[in-house]
Amino acid sequence: MADKDVEQTDERGHDPGPWWAGFGTWGAVALIAFGGLAAAWVFFRLPGTPEELASGYYQAARVIALGLVIAGGTLLSRRRARTAATEET
Repeated sequence: MADKDVEQTDERGHDPGPWWAGFGTWGAVALIAFGGLAAAWVFFRLPGTPEELASGYYQAARVIALGLVIAGGTLLSRRRARTAATEET
């Protein structure tokens, strides 16, 4: 293989944003639902529930909160885009 056939770049191709940045509205809904399911799992003390129930509820609440933040950010950006589009016309 010749050197001209191989493309060499120094960039890693990683997105500089956080891992959850591209979830969007449906990803946020899925996170909220998953957090609710995790809270129900802890409530019914199904297998895999931690000894301290508070830590299980805490983890579920973190997932729900992340979903709510993503949903809020997505909805705000859509509202701003809609407002900017109406101001241009």
